[in-house]
Parts: sequence; structure tokens; C-alpha cells
Amino acid sequence: MPLFDSDFLKKLEYLSLVSRRLFRGSLLAQRRTMQTGGGIEFADHRDYSHGDDFRYLDWNVFARHGELLLKRFQEEEDLHVYLLLDCSRSMAFGSPPKIDLARQIVASLAYIALADLDRVAVIAFADDIVADFPLTRGKDRILTLLKFLEGLDVQGADTDLGRVVTAFTQRTQRRGLAVVVSDLFDPHGYERGFDLLRHRSYELHAVQLHDRLEAEPSLLGEVELADIESGFGQKVTITETAQKRYRELFESFQNDLLRYSRKFGVGLTQTRTDVTFDELMLSMMRESGAVR
Repeated sequence: MPLFDSDFLKKLEYLSLVSRRLFRGSLLAQRRTMQTGGGIEFADHRDYSHGDDFRYLDWNVFARHGELLLKRFQEEEDLHVYLLLDCSRSMAFGSPPKIDLARQIVASLAYIALADLDRVAVIAFADDIVADFPLTRGKDRILTLLKFLEGLDVQGADTDLGRVVTAFTQRTQRRGLAVVVSDLFDPHGYERGFDLLRHRSYELHAVQLHDRLEAEPSLLGEVELADIESGFGQKVTITETAQKRYRELFESFQNDLLRYSRKFGVGLTQTRTDVTFDELMLSMMRESGAVR
């Protein structure tokens, strides 16, 4: 079944119509500049000063109260949205594979941002940046972007978000929103990459995916386990005690990520891969206040 079929495109348009302003909720903060005179939305007044342009005087206020006040407006800037997509080998695990849902999430976020006239770039990564879709604007670019996403496959060695973000932040580009879509199974620790994005003044939101079997494995007895990213294998005996310990460690990892996000004000969405992309997007909209 194609990853981006006609039904997928219809759902994208539906999501865009449901919330034209998803990226003005908790996922993306408002980017507004205050200026005197022409703008998008009236904000407030300020006192007239010698040399100000009379065209921006509020003549209604002057007629009623005799005060010389200038209108001030808010003007929205287009937002730069950087979608960092994990294509490391661990993303191939699951039913459906995590990489499939991750690409659909990136496509959805990109479509809504492009429809809102924001600028979007996609950065695919594993142990390093492996592919780029350069900054673009306009909804007519979505088919080219979908073709780019369809061509991506899992690759690389161990995930290294710190190395990836170091290369990403060294680029000459305007700050904006950085959305990391990943399982965050980084042996070096996702914190290195997240800290660097925060310190470089990117607004960070993470979408963390996991498969049900990663949270609740059912293996028992003598088995041979292999690291999906490094290929390293080892024979082990899994007892009920070991299985319980694993589940505790997984839950601790999830909770630590949640605590990190709350401590540093990082946006976070945690989800299993058995949730459809449109269900997940609507849930994110509800959390942002875009959908009631």
C-alpha cells in the first residue's frame, strides 16, 4: 500500500481545514512584530510624538477626546519550520514500522505549515544528516516533498542526535521551530541534541514514537537478541524478572523524557505506532487548543 495515496492527501487537506492555525498554538509560538501604521491586526495606541506620520493618527479618538494617539498594529512574520526526521535503523522496527508513521507525521506538519505560508525544510538523519529537503514555501511544493519522503529509507549506524544538531545549527539560517520526529533511542543521549537546539534559540518540539512490543515485550526463555542499529547479537536468557526490569527501564526512559520537556519548556508528543497519523495530528491540535 502506498505511503502517500489519494486518501492520505484528502486527509491532509481535511487536517489543514480543521485547523488553519495549528502552528499558532502550543506547537508554534506566535511570531509577531509590533509596528506603527499598516499591519495585519490592531494592537493598541501610543502617544503622538513630533515627526510621526499623521496618516496613522486615530481620528475617531481625537474627535471624541481631543487626544493625539497613533494606531499600532501587529504583523505576523512567516515562520521557518525545520522537521528533523529520524531515519536510523531502529525506526524500521514495529508494525507498522516507526519510519512509516514518522514520514506521515512530517508530511502532515509540512502540509499545514506550507498551507499557512510558512517556510519548511526537512532534515533526515541517523548517525549524521543523510538527506535534505531545502527550505521551501507554498502548498504547491507538497508533492515534491512527498516524493522526497517516499525515497527515504532507514540507514546509518547508531543514532547520534548531538552530532546531527551540531551540523544543523552551524548552517546559516534563521531560527525557528525545530520538530524532531524520532524514537529517541540514542546511545549518546537525546539531551545533547535537545540542549544545543534550545541554547541556539530554536523552539523545540519532539514527537517520540515507539512500538507496543518495545514497551511490552513478550519474549521469554533462551533467545538471541540483535541490536537493530549496530547488528551486534548476543544470546541471553530472559526470565520474568528480567522482563519486568526491562519494562521498568522503558517506563523510566519515557518518564525522564517527559520530565525533561516540562523542566525546559520543550513541546512533547509521545505516541505508539498503532495510532494513525490523522488521529495523532488531531490529538496534537486539541493539545494546542486549535480543536475543541
